[in-house]
Amino acid sequence: MKIVVGMSGGVDSSVAALLLKQQGHDVIGVFMKNWEEKDENGVCTSTEDYEDVQRVCEVLDIPYYTVNFTKQYRERVFNHFLEEYESGRTPNPDVLCNVEIKFKDFLEYALNIVGADKLATGHYAQIGKAEDGTLQMLRAEDQNKDQTYFLSGIGQKELEKAIFPIGDLDKSEVRRIAEENNLITANKKDSTGICFIGERNFTQFLSQYLAEEPGDIIDLDTGNKMGEHIGLAYYTLGQRRGLGIGGTGTGEPWFVADKDMKNNILYVVQGDKNPALYSKSLESGKMNWIEGKPFVKPGEEFECTAKFRYRQTDQGVKVKVKDDGTLHIDFNEPQKAVTPGQQVVLYKDDRCLGGAVIETIEKI
Repeated sequence: MKIVVGMSGGVDSSVAALLLKQQGHDVIGVFMKNWEEKDENGVCTSTEDYEDVQRVCEVLDIPYYTVNFTKQYRERVFNHFLEEYESGRTPNPDVLCNVEIKFKDFLEYALNIVGADKLATGHYAQIGKAEDGTLQMLRAEDQNKDQTYFLSGIGQKELEKAIFPIGDLDKSEVRRIAEENNLITANKKDSTGICFIGERNFTQFLSQYLAEEPGDIIDLDTGNKMGEHIGLAYYTLGQRRGLGIGGTGTGEPWFVADKDMKNNILYVVQGDKNPALYSKSLESGKMNWIEGKPFVKPGEEFECTAKFRYRQTDQGVKVKVKDDGTLHIDFNEPQKAVTPGQQVVLYKDDRCLGGAVIETIEKI
């Protein structure tokens, strides 16, 4: 089978390519470039990653190419990211990137330009099949690395052509395999944060694109002015760091509780148990059902678990599917800092049912 492997220059995609080669497939490595920016030394930040892809592919003796999607990424992912922040919401560009770039443009490139049968990535996820042949997205074997949250926007068409070769392995095993096979990425540090920001200062990055509009920071409980913010776009619900008002009041940490976009006010509360930080339900945008159809008929309810952000432990919820495809979700327990713009992802045991954008929340 001819398989394109999306190679990032990290250990996960390196081992994915290695395993497929060992299985006897015709493997082609492709480095996808989504972001062009130079660091303070004038070096393109993706150059080092591409060099690692080259070295790995040479060891594996497979051909490698690069494809540039920076224009598409800026138009369909990054511009949306900026618009969401400007409107006071907190987007998840990694989910959108998988939908709009990796499993759309890149998948089409792999199938139609390269002529591959499948597209493989280094995601920690697994694909299962129901009795009726429906493909299912299953959690990875390594629960700490599971990435089904970020893949919750894709569906049957994409899963039919996708392979996740390391989904049944622990991260430690992936690194061991890479080391045993002399792959330069074996001990390379995992990338963290949003791909185009990396480990840089987030506020500093955002300030290159969004204007700063200072306003008042108000204590939601007392109405007292606590300080000034630099612009509501720079803060997210539940945020603790970077408020600049520590050491006041009871001495407990301050948290962002709400944003008044109309009057440019940032509301804060003290202590992480403050009720203003918690919500009891949410309304979502249109749900993407990975298995192609809603879990229940519109108007009906079902119980499952949900994540409101990556790495969160599963939370019990009751879900009502509405006629227009959106969801109303009640939480079994009050949830802290559920944030509009982020993704709510639903699970039934190890099955990822899909995800939707959080539109509004109902405070307790």
